[in-house]
Amino acid sequence: MTELLTALGIVFVVMGAFLLCAHYFGLPIVPALILSGVLSGTVVQEESLLEIAQWGIAFLVFVYGVNLEFDDIRTVVRDGETAAFVQFALVGGIGYGVGLVVGYDWLNAAYFAVAAGLSSTIVGTALVESEIRENLVHGRLATSIHFVQDLVAVLLILVLVAETFSLEAVGQRLAVGVGLLVLAFATSRYLFEYLLELAEGSQELLLISSVSILIGFLAISELLGVSIVVGAFAAGLSIKRDFTRNLGMLNGVQSIRDFFVALFFVAIGALVSLPTVEVAVTATVLVVLTLLIKPLVTTATLLRSGYETRTATLTSLTLDQVSEFALIIAIQALILGHLVRDLFDAIVLAAAITMITSSLTKRHEDRIYELLLDAGLDTFHGRKTDERSRTPADLSDHVIVVGFGRIGRQLVSQCEQLDREYLVIENDPARYGELQEDCANFVFGDAMDEYTWQKAQYRSARLIISTAETADLSERVLDLDTDAEILLRSTSAERARVLLERGAEYVLVPDLLAGEQLTHLVEAVLTGEIDREALRESHLESIDEFERAGYTALGTPKFDDVS
Repeated sequence: MTELLTALGIVFVVMGAFLLCAHYFGLPIVPALILSGVLSGTVVQEESLLEIAQWGIAFLVFVYGVNLEFDDIRTVVRDGETAAFVQFALVGGIGYGVGLVVGYDWLNAAYFAVAAGLSSTIVGTALVESEIRENLVHGRLATSIHFVQDLVAVLLILVLVAETFSLEAVGQRLAVGVGLLVLAFATSRYLFEYLLELAEGSQELLLISSVSILIGFLAISELLGVSIVVGAFAAGLSIKRDFTRNLGMLNGVQSIRDFFVALFFVAIGALVSLPTVEVAVTATVLVVLTLLIKPLVTTATLLRSGYETRTATLTSLTLDQVSEFALIIAIQALILGHLVRDLFDAIVLAAAITMITSSLTKRHEDRIYELLLDAGLDTFHGRKTDERSRTPADLSDHVIVVGFGRIGRQLVSQCEQLDREYLVIENDPARYGELQEDCANFVFGDAMDEYTWQKAQYRSARLIISTAETADLSERVLDLDTDAEILLRSTSAERARVLLERGAEYVLVPDLLAGEQLTHLVEAVLTGEIDREALRESHLESIDEFERAGYTALGTPKFDDVS
């Protein structure tokens, strides 16, 4: 214990110094954390580093389970399962073959395949945090693929991390895993509901209770002989997400998560050692599989599934890193004596490299996409958009609506009532059927792409309306060479002012619009222009229309909505 505390003290001091330097010079945080770990690893014992890494990953997996909403499973099944399984099977299969060719036995080749096939949820979803928050298609796809891969990873931990690999032993571990998940669901439904009532709004008590549940599941995992990561994942699922009663607790968990994220990256850097030639070659092969082959396979799979090229490319660039689950498998396999040392060092080195380069590919994703277009992806891109669009050749003086969500549908309905020509731009395959059924003219493509706008005949448009709140898309629309009037949408009045100064004719700010509508409503009630019954009936009609569009009365989507 003394050695572990000393190691943590050294790690914190070095990490703090590197973070201060990164902040002062405006450098990325992840490379700074990994480099601080490399320095810490020169003085901290490996045994302590392995323990720190295991506990750090376990807590991160716990937080992932807490954040998981089961309504998202429907989205996963619809969007991500094919890409996730195909990518893991193909890249993992290549990795397994490479492992056998270079001389590893079947088990070590399997560890190499896992490192090649799985991607990091911590890094990948963090890179598209804003896209996930704005519910963009490639943000949703990335979340879905990572979720499916994490389920596969939990299964692999139960199978690959054990002292023996007999059929009976594997079956017992799988039974324990299923039992932990059943216990998690029971805890969420009964015990945690009781804790919510007992706490009577005390978020501190709920936070302590949640950590206690985590410790309990970790103890059960240790007792039953499975990885603590499996127990941590089950513990996360047992925590009920109820924003009306435990929002403070959930925020507390997120704050602790930030600490363990930093500790995780430092631990990765600390485990990096000076590579031998064999380690360097193996790590290079793994990096190539992760940075090049994995994104290409994912892009091809998504294109075949019906996604357009930009969405497929940007999604694939969130998968170009080695997974934390692969690291926990490697660490525990090394401790058990199943994993050869050179392969462990190669996996750690490749993980450190790809977690650094992943932030760089995210920063330059548009440039990478342009290079792929120049390399020949543009031919497929244009053909795909042409095949899935409906645009008359002589369209002019029309309204272009970006996004076919709730607002987009209302705008299309209004154009049809006014007998005004319109065209919708959308890139979500989940809405393709609706576009065909409900829209006279549409382009199935990404609104960030020039070809999509050319297909929409934007230069002859009368009005362009973007229903998305995405800042990059708003800037893209304003950069169009057109005389059309431009209407945009923003989440803040400050941002709306910037867009108006850039040339937009009007910017919808939902909170501002809601305030104006409420003011007019109060005036109508006070002056007697509308009575109580008329007000209630009118509001009920609006809510019915809102729900028919796929939303609840409070404005929460029942299904994913790009706008």
